Amino acid sequence: MTQAAFQAAGHPAARGDQETKGIAVAALAASAAALGAAFASEWWGGLVPCALCLLERWPYRVLIALTLLTLLLRGRTRRAALALAALVALGGAGLGLVHVGVEQRWWPSPLPECAAPTLGGGTMAERLARMPAQPAKPCDDPTYLVPGVPVSMAAMNMLLSLALAAVLATSAGRRTPTPNEAA
Repeated sequence: MTQAAFQAAGHPAARGDQETKGIAVAALAASAAALGAAFASEWWGGLVPCALCLLERWPYRVLIALTLLTLLLRGRTRRAALALAALVALGGAGLGLVHVGVEQRWWPSPLPECAAPTLGGGTMAERLARMPAQPAKPCDDPTYLVPGVPVSMAAMNMLLSLALAAVLATSAGRRTPTPNEAA
């Protein structure tokens, strides 16, 4: 039987492939929405991202590329791509945890950009020339997106990344029969 025949017959392999495709689309939408919310809060909300915030956006960019690739794949290769996407989302959750730890002052930021700039010696004109054009937001200053909800954007990022990792890993690990196996 061909793949189309299995799909028409409602074979578990075809349903499993459609399910993983749906998971990939959902992960793509969630990643795009997370990036969109970050950019919107910056551009229209006037929030200034810190260096860790900017770093936390990269896993979403990678997830968008991986989930787009996943939509072109089938079967085991699609599940393998979903497993890789789950690892990327887990890395994003790790970045979020680091940022939450910096915000709560559990540990210092690992990035030198999060510290106040040192202008060094020299004349006042030389010091002014070394100053950044726009002051950087400190990484230990939490940004709250929703008024009255004491969950910072870094914590929201961590929770979303953990949820994405769990859903992607579960979908990648689910075993469905292939069209070549007996129904």
